Amino acid sequence: MITNGTVRAARRQLGLATRHQLTVAAGVPAGTLASRTRPGGPWQRLLPRVYLLQTGPPDPRQRALAAVLYAAEPTADPLNGDTAALTGGAALTLLGIPDAPPAPADVLIRAPRRLAATARVRPRATSRWPLTLTVSGIPCARPVRAAADFADRAAPPGPLPPARADRVRAVLAQVVQAGWCHPGDLHAELRAARLLARPAIRAAATELLAGVRSIAEARARDRLEGSDLPTPLWNARLHTPDGAFLAGPDAYWPDEGVALEVDSAEYHYTRDSWQATLRRRLRLESHGVAVVSATPAMIRDTPAEVIAALRALLALAAGRAAPPAVVARGRQQLTLPL
Repeated sequence: MITNGTVRAARRQLGLATRHQLTVAAGVPAGTLASRTRPGGPWQRLLPRVYLLQTGPPDPRQRALAAVLYAAEPTADPLNGDTAALTGGAALTLLGIPDAPPAPADVLIRAPRRLAATARVRPRATSRWPLTLTVSGIPCARPVRAAADFADRAAPPGPLPPARADRVRAVLAQVVQAGWCHPGDLHAELRAARLLARPAIRAAATELLAGVRSIAEARARDRLEGSDLPTPLWNARLHTPDGAFLAGPDAYWPDEGVALEVDSAEYHYTRDSWQATLRRRLRLESHGVAVVSATPAMIRDTPAEVIAALRALLALAAGRAAPPAVVARGRQQLTLPL
């Protein structure tokens, strides 16, 4: 027998229901539940005590919410985010962060409660319960907390392989670049979680405070810091003296009026994007800013050539009577507090 209570629970929860909701709240007999979840039946058991009331495969949202239903206290409303909330890479995936891993799903529960992990769900007991929000119908930790929990999982104490360290840098940069949190707020969250002692996390936080907003920029910053070039501003917004916006180059040396643009094929090599890139460069050069353009591959494989080009332009600019009449706003060099 399928009751109105069963239908209501499924509608609220993307076609999902817990065993408690089905057998206790909705009155579905245990035998009916067992019958309907047999192989070939109309329902599926996705996780212990969590059921999908459809025959087709679950979509990513249903898998994410199933993790929350599994972790929530049985008698609580699982959608209010009070006893379970998605965090880490799974929550960031819902926010559109491309490099965040959606599985296994990390789910916060309140300490001292304990819950067994499964292949798809990793409960995380915490005494620092965060503010939560609903994303696509799923209770999640705020982006700044989700980013910190991702970093905790992705960068355990000790040295990391370069690829894993780069993933931490990329995901944290994407969260900030997308506007989900301010780098200062992310730093505060990482410090509260005592994660800044881990080298990969501290390096990523330092880059974000310096203004870096992508893994390509982070690698460029690594190369520049290892050279004799002065420190630039990262992602400064350049304006004309009367306030008109010009561009936001990846790196900018305000005293010399020299900019570095790191243009990747992924974002710049469609016809419209390439023309927009050229127009941006023309705007900068028409106001006296000298531009060096490089791809991420050039930064990675032939950094000496990029640095030589920058060094030459910086030397030429030093002989000018005055730097370009361009105002840099929105970025300053910050240092990570100890």
